[in-house]
Amino acid sequence: MLRQVAAGVLVHESEFCRSNAVVVLGGDGVLLVDPGVLGREMECLANDLRELGRPVVAGFSTHPHWDHLLWHPSLGEVPRYGTAGCAATVRERLPDAQAKARVTGLMPPDIVEEVPLGLLGLVTGLPADAARVPWDGPGVRIVGHRAHAPGHAALVIEEQGVLVAGDMLSDVLIPMLDLSGAADPIEDYLAALRLFEGVAGEVGVVVPGHGSVGGAGEVRARIDRDRAYVHGLREAAGSGDPRLGPSAAFGRDWLPGVHERQRRQLITGE
Repeated sequence: MLRQVAAGVLVHESEFCRSNAVVVLGGDGVLLVDPGVLGREMECLANDLRELGRPVVAGFSTHPHWDHLLWHPSLGEVPRYGTAGCAATVRERLPDAQAKARVTGLMPPDIVEEVPLGLLGLVTGLPADAARVPWDGPGVRIVGHRAHAPGHAALVIEEQGVLVAGDMLSDVLIPMLDLSGAADPIEDYLAALRLFEGVAGEVGVVVPGHGSVGGAGEVRARIDRDRAYVHGLREAAGSGDPRLGPSAAFGRDWLPGVHERQRRQLITGE
């Protein structure tokens, strides 16, 4: 079900990993950001938009991880954008016929049959200096960085004051650094948080890739919480992050393992 989080901005939360699809209403249609994970949910989203009389006219993937590169035929054949870095990473990681099989291996087994892979990764890279998503609707500014993944982007929906954060600023997931080849993943993450601080005064709503939408005051609070976690990783300190605590309502069976792997890899480089 679509839920309005600001004037002209709607969100659908998936059953899988609390993934958020973001719909931005324009005059002739909608911009769809990170459309979701399960095929039946994307079909439902397409039906809801048809009932609103607002077809999808453009898509955007915030970063090149499989759960943000999906699409469904019911959403239409429209331009699907990403940053230049995002598109380049997709070409590097999904270059051949075996790519879908490798992606399937990354999924939880219980959802494999429900994830549509036929249109995986068909992202058009925008010019490296592109500042906005090219579509006929409200201004959507691109805030590019390389925290979490190369070619990652957050989006600022300017008129509505909404920050679409991609896989950052979550209330349920700890920061997950790009440990697959970044020269300085900790500084990359801290630099992205500084970029978010630079736009925090313009926004009153933050939509993370996974988790709850945050309202007024939440943007800075989430930046501070993520920064504290990343500083803890750099200092090899124990984490008191509430997202890892015994009372955490999400990911108790696997999120501490992610934290431990990050801590160990940053210490040993392995």
